[in-house]
Amino acid sequence: MKYCAFLRGVNVKGTNMKMADVCQVFKEAGMKEVVSILASGNIIFSSDKKADELKKILEKAMSDHFSYEAFLFIKSQGETETFWNSNPFTKNEDLHIYAFVGNPGVDNMLMQEFDNAAKTENEKAQIVNDIFYWQVPKGNTLDSTFGKILGKKSLKDQFTSRNINTFEKILKKF
Repeated sequence: MKYCAFLRGVNVKGTNMKMADVCQVFKEAGMKEVVSILASGNIIFSSDKKADELKKILEKAMSDHFSYEAFLFIKSQGETETFWNSNPFTKNEDLHIYAFVGNPGVDNMLMQEFDNAAKTENEKAQIVNDIFYWQVPKGNTLDSTFGKILGKKSLKDQFTSRNINTFEKILKKF
């Protein structure tokens, strides 16, 4: 089966790694047809194993190789397509749209945090097919109240986010 692994916290805040090295770790862990998309930690690969088993194997392999606490989220090709196809927002040059990949139920936790946060004009959130989507004006992602919540260390094992355009690039590589 084809999968995409979404790594959390790669090439930000001092956790730097070359995607060629990441792909090598995946291959050494037994993954096939390994390819990376962008430098933000999106790895497409094939395996006969189930996603929950792959998560354990790959988090350990990444943690051991790069000497950091790795968190990644595994989605099948079909699940990855759902992130792109379920986007509730209209593309707009002035706005970023993010989709959140995470543990079951993380969408509701994120919506609760979003509901409690101060919002800028045109900042919106919606859950579609158990996926949390966030629209925010460009330039406000890290400065927004909700954006600051996303950086909490206590949430690092719960989810990662990607710009919706990243999903389009991933799907083209599948």
